[in-house]
Amino acid sequence: MNELLETERAYVEELLCVLEGYAAEMDNPAMAHLIPSTLLAKKDVLFGNMPEIYQFHKRTFLKELEAYTDCPELVGRCFLERMNDLQIYEAYCQNKPRSESLWRQCSDCAFFQECQKKLEHKLGLDSYLLKPVQRITKYQLLLKELLKYSRGCDGCDDLQAALSSILGILKAVNDSMHLIAITGYEGNLSELGRLLMQGSFSVWTEHKKGHAKVKDLARFKPMQRHLFLHEKALLFCKRREENGEGYEKAPSYSFKHSLSMSAVGITENAKGDNKKFEIWCNSREEVFIVQVSDTKLKHCFEGGTSTRAYFGLTFNALSSPLASKMMELFSATALPLCHHAVMLRSHIQPTLVTQCHRQFVASICNYATFYIMMLLNA
Repeated sequence: MNELLETERAYVEELLCVLEGYAAEMDNPAMAHLIPSTLLAKKDVLFGNMPEIYQFHKRTFLKELEAYTDCPELVGRCFLERMNDLQIYEAYCQNKPRSESLWRQCSDCAFFQECQKKLEHKLGLDSYLLKPVQRITKYQLLLKELLKYSRGCDGCDDLQAALSSILGILKAVNDSMHLIAITGYEGNLSELGRLLMQGSFSVWTEHKKGHAKVKDLARFKPMQRHLFLHEKALLFCKRREENGEGYEKAPSYSFKHSLSMSAVGITENAKGDNKKFEIWCNSREEVFIVQVSDTKLKHCFEGGTSTRAYFGLTFNALSSPLASKMMELFSATALPLCHHAVMLRSHIQPTLVTQCHRQFVASICNYATFYIMMLLNA
């Protein structure tokens, strides 16, 4: 608990230092001659919603955490009560690629050098702009430590729930950063409903032409596609690596195809292979065969878990008892592995730990559920 409070106080001071020592100085007439043209009127891009984050932690979260100094086992309640507020980190992380790109364009300018000199900082502004990303990932580590020493205490369940919620925020942050990297989609992504799962897969396609079945040219060599499963649609995208450094190396996704979830059917164990499943529509006139690599399976089921993996095989995923059980399994097995994914930009690796029904009613609105597990690239 002492570490949580001490690091929280230090974090608040660091944010204040950045806002006063850099952001405020951008409005200082005496410093105007040092600001390059590329930086003019770009304060919101460079700092994102850091002022909002600072105000929340200074005025609210730090004080509420300090109220649990004498009963650290109950601090999970504080996190649960403020979980909606902590979602402000999603906007900050979404803006981070733009912020870092701007920083790289003018990192050597006299303005930043003068600000750093006044603050007597050994590290540049870019290190401090990373602090919010590091902080939101740090909370789950601190909660795990508190949970370790609070077994059997009154607040144990709240600590566990807080940990799961923080991990959920990290996943949402990571998902959102992938979504904003999609290019070429002409519609409005927000109209597709909530993003349920996303990950990279090997994909083959088959089409019916008259009475014959025609396979694409990539019959023996599958296409590599990044799939984004929303409530209302499934998007197929091609991942493209970008040149550059840091966040500028983050991949982008070229939109290729979409399927409406109201018309989708799924067949598991495609071609007799339990690593593959089929996604199809229009009476199987168009079939996508999806497969995960053996390497990913090895990581997914390390530690004695079943060697069989099943993907995307549940319908009515938002309401069915089966889906609820699946999400319970996800929280207990895969989610704890995602804590560094946002900060380290680790690769997404899809897993699923349960087999679902094979027979479905075609008239029911269907949702396929893929689970994305974020692993360190250690």
